[in-house]
Amino acid sequence: MTFCVPFSETMQSHPSLLIVWHSRTGAAQQMAQAAAQGARQAMRELEDSRLELHLCRARDVDATRLVAASGYIFCAPENLGTISGEMKEFFDRHYYDVLDRIAGRPYGLLIAAGTDGTGAQRQMERIATGWRLRAIAPAIIGRNGAQTPEAILAPKSIAPDVRAQCEEMGGTLAATLLL
Repeated sequence: MTFCVPFSETMQSHPSLLIVWHSRTGAAQQMAQAAAQGARQAMRELEDSRLELHLCRARDVDATRLVAASGYIFCAPENLGTISGEMKEFFDRHYYDVLDRIAGRPYGLLIAAGTDGTGAQRQMERIATGWRLRAIAPAIIGRNGAQTPEAILAPKSIAPDVRAQCEEMGGTLAATLLL
């Protein structure tokens, strides 16, 4: 697995999974890391190490990396009923650069939320539909129940069941790309 290191299209010779994340309090980052762990586990179980795994913060991803990837997991917190600003900026920055260049590729969504998450889910699903990506599983929303400003801004840890769901998403996407 690489952490968003400099990348060129000529580097890719195997299928690759790009996990793009943004996090303010740690929950979305943990969800992305769990998905990466699930992808690594799937590679071990399939005895197939061909998958290139890239875990990248949204601000560090460029269009070249998006086009070179075979599949995606997008992971972000919901803020005020929508995806976080940094993740929205990622989609805005690359939307037209990759339009019609990544159609048909598989993707998954992971959302860290207080009590809802469906606003961010709808927003990211609409973007993925515009890119003509293919969802491989329903979005996973990890709700932490935070309601007060203090609780919302506090560092988070995801629940074990959410971690397991994220690992499963990563494993499913890895297996999809390898089989």
